[in-house]
Amino acid sequence: MKILRKTHLLMMCLFAALVAGCSSSGSLPPATTHASLTSSIDNYNYLIGPGDNLNIFVWRNPEISGSFIVRPDGKITTSLVEDVAVSGKTPTQLARDLEQELSKYIRDPIVTVSVTGFSGPFSEQVRVIGEATNPRAVNYQENMTLLDLMIAVGGLTEFAAGDKAKLIRVVDGTQREYAVRVDALVRDGEISNNVDILPGDILIIPETWF
Repeated sequence: MKILRKTHLLMMCLFAALVAGCSSSGSLPPATTHASLTSSIDNYNYLIGPGDNLNIFVWRNPEISGSFIVRPDGKITTSLVEDVAVSGKTPTQLARDLEQELSKYIRDPIVTVSVTGFSGPFSEQVRVIGEATNPRAVNYQENMTLLDLMIAVGGLTEFAAGDKAKLIRVVDGTQREYAVRVDALVRDGEISNNVDILPGDILIIPETWF
């Protein structure tokens, strides 16, 4: 019995030492910042991302045309070209790139790319966290505003401090913080508090303190 107790005590000491050793290894570096290619609502173009379904049509070459799912690594594989990087490109850019690659095998290829099942890169999605009814990542749409975003996430919870919300946006490679008054916009209807949203924006809605 004493031997079992000593063995148990020794194992507990070893476990405590292991945990202590792991906890002193330091902290992880901050997440890498990926700026959106859209800096203004006037120059928005949809960018392909993982999970998108691409319909690639090669004129007069149905055998190499088809539907392709973008892999998590942002690439696709066609019957002639392996591991084509497609994430972060517009459909038109991808079509031109494929024409260049296919010209090694086909004379004067003409390629058309269309997208269905839109997901886009994470850098192009808008995230809402905190006291929204349905906090989540929202696919950006042209001319999206703060009001459109709040409708997409179902508005505010009863515990939200909407007028203390913060909008995080990457500007010139640096994350900047902007104050937004979501409560005044959504609950009081003060439309002057509506602002443009850009791809990659993060909206943080804190909880109110009574």
